[in-house]
Amino acid sequence: MELRVLEKGNKKDIRVFRSVPFRIYRRHSLWVPPLPGEIERVMTPGNHPFYEHSDADFIVIENGREVLGRMAVIHNRNFCEFHKQNSAFFFYFDSIDDLEVSQKLFDYAREWAHQRHLDKIAGPRGFQRSNAPGLLVKGFDQPPAMGIQYNAPYYGNLVEQNGFTKYFDLFSGYMDKLPDKLIHQVAEKVLARGRFQVKNFSSASEVIEWIPRIEKVHHEAFQKNPDYYPSTSEEFELLIHNILEVAEPNLLKLILHGDDLAGFIVAYPDLGNALRRAKGRLWPLGWLHLLVGKRISRVVDLNGVGLLPEYQGLGGNALLYSEVAKILGASRFRKGEIIQVDERNFRSKSDMETMGVIFNKTHRVYSSPI
Repeated sequence: MELRVLEKGNKKDIRVFRSVPFRIYRRHSLWVPPLPGEIERVMTPGNHPFYEHSDADFIVIENGREVLGRMAVIHNRNFCEFHKQNSAFFFYFDSIDDLEVSQKLFDYAREWAHQRHLDKIAGPRGFQRSNAPGLLVKGFDQPPAMGIQYNAPYYGNLVEQNGFTKYFDLFSGYMDKLPDKLIHQVAEKVLARGRFQVKNFSSASEVIEWIPRIEKVHHEAFQKNPDYYPSTSEEFELLIHNILEVAEPNLLKLILHGDDLAGFIVAYPDLGNALRRAKGRLWPLGWLHLLVGKRISRVVDLNGVGLLPEYQGLGGNALLYSEVAKILGASRFRKGEIIQVDERNFRSKSDMETMGVIFNKTHRVYSSPI
């Protein structure tokens, strides 16, 4: 059993790294493959803006031709500089239920971080702010929202046996009941005053035109979140394009206050079932599964519902809730999933519970000193 550092940009090594969870979960009905091209992009430095400021390595544990585990080890310099800390991250952790395999992965990660004069390692945490962090520690009987980690229960045990402890938790849940009609009445009154309005989109090109303004309000809305750090313009543009690959423009909404952008709703059909059928590939028929999946999905993922602080308390919250309700009220959707609310963001969690969200999944980010 040997550890091997993969060559970034090497197509064969990319296939090896990508294949690991497919083997571990080949008989599991809830695991969802990544979006096509995700691993290929992040393992090819020239195709991903992360490498303009930071570094990462990809490792696997092999026993002959069998691949038993994998991990990415990350030094995100922009995060470290913003938070004034020296931290490495691990991501894409997958392993068979074997302590020795996981120990080899984490021992390498610690040494990798030590050589870069970093003093702790945390994770799972990815290459962009949009990469969903954490291991699933509660809700193993629930299908994951698209792009959110699903893992077997033993993963947490392996991480903890390697000296990691809880850093923080994130909660996900669902809404299958619409807010009280009073919310819509309040929203109508807010709109009637003429200060707030809702911007709807009819095409992807229209969304792209708004990227600079969306980027600005997105950063302002989340800058007080505990693990926030600013994305580069290239990273944010990649984020928007990734959303547009799966979203329907009419499910993306902006809240305007006069000429100012005050808030946003990022929603898209959940494509988990389509990705399972496509086996994470576009060809030969994966693209067709994804296209059909967009049209028949009965679950909508809500992966960004935010209002700038200065507009809260002016009626903007009611407008935001009302627009979420309209999305859920579309005849095709049976429920909406609210994705990863940080336990340290008390106001956001309270707002979600006010909207009727029932939290049923928990993801945990771990940390360990080096």
